[in-house]
Amino acid sequence: MHGNLTQRDHGEAAASDPSRHVSPDCSGLNFYEIDRGVRDLVQLYLPAEDRQRLEPHFARMGALAGGRLDQLARVADKHAPVPNPRDAFGRDEDWIDYHPAYRQMEEIAFGDFQFHAMSHRAGALGMDRPVPAVAKYVLQYLFVQAEFGLMCPISVSDTSVHLIRKFASAELQDYLLPRMLSGDMATLWKGTQFMTERAGGSDVGAIETVARLEGDTWRLYGDKWFCSHTDADVALMLARPEGAPEGTAGLALFALPRRLKDGRRNSYRIVRLKDKLGTRSMASGEIRLEGAVAYLVGRQDQGLKQMMEQVNLSRLSHGVRAAAMMRRCLNEALVSARARRAFGDTIVNYPLLRRQLMKLIVPTEQALSMVMFAASAMDEAASGSNAAQYRS
Repeated sequence: MHGNLTQRDHGEAAASDPSRHVSPDCSGLNFYEIDRGVRDLVQLYLPAEDRQRLEPHFARMGALAGGRLDQLARVADKHAPVPNPRDAFGRDEDWIDYHPAYRQMEEIAFGDFQFHAMSHRAGALGMDRPVPAVAKYVLQYLFVQAEFGLMCPISVSDTSVHLIRKFASAELQDYLLPRMLSGDMATLWKGTQFMTERAGGSDVGAIETVARLEGDTWRLYGDKWFCSHTDADVALMLARPEGAPEGTAGLALFALPRRLKDGRRNSYRIVRLKDKLGTRSMASGEIRLEGAVAYLVGRQDQGLKQMMEQVNLSRLSHGVRAAAMMRRCLNEALVSARARRAFGDTIVNYPLLRRQLMKLIVPTEQALSMVMFAASAMDEAASGSNAAQYRS
């Protein structure tokens, strides 16, 4: 019987198990503690007081990324979001169902770490002021090593707040910001940006969505073709007011709430979700605007210029995500190389393999260094440095 197996029997069973030849993966590792590069850059770019406060959170995120978050991400990736176009009574109350693993990742990102708010107010991670950009992007870098898809809703929620704070009227700020900056998942409004249409992808000036002023209310008509974070609570989007000129000069920026002030669904529909090769955990789809209520953000003739601030901030976040994915691949390669044996030795000891690993290490470190330098310039610019404002 199994309970009577001797130590010799166990040894023979282990020796006959072919899985012993398969290299381990990164499961259970702390992605902050094993990454000398990011720890050195934290030392370089964060003041001592901020390091002391935030390093425990870096280590905590590193452990999550190598542990629970990684496990949740694997499950969420296998269970894509499911659209529901109508409720049981045939009403167009469209919504999207997410796997519980995705919702748990949201709790970590928006509830625990408050990625969406940490750059804009005090309180996140116990800080008495907004978290420095360097620290925010270190946390994003660690998070994405486990989960890439959710970082899109995280980033666009963060950058949407920036646009509302900078360009929206005081009245619109009072309406949106308390919800968009909430640390309570029950009251939080997550954000996004919608630009792409069938007529205008890279050529944003070809956008066909029409904004019509009906009385005192702006209403939007048209289609958006690729909408990441399709069911966000508030979407920033470009549309052309009736009578505005063609091209980018005629575009205005609008904030589109998913629900109206009386709680009813706004007049737009999620037509379908995209069947994507990657970022499957996050819902990207198409929407049809059927006279949806929207709020003008900033100057009517400056829509694209205002939107580009969000796009530029997103570019840095995308750079962090690229560095993070490179690092995860490197982590896996290093773990495998240090465990796999061939020709009588661990393969990490062979010069040709070490050369190949170096080809991975150098660009990975370069990518991380670039985004941390850019984040540091943002922090310097925020503190009043004219030279940093030019760089950032």
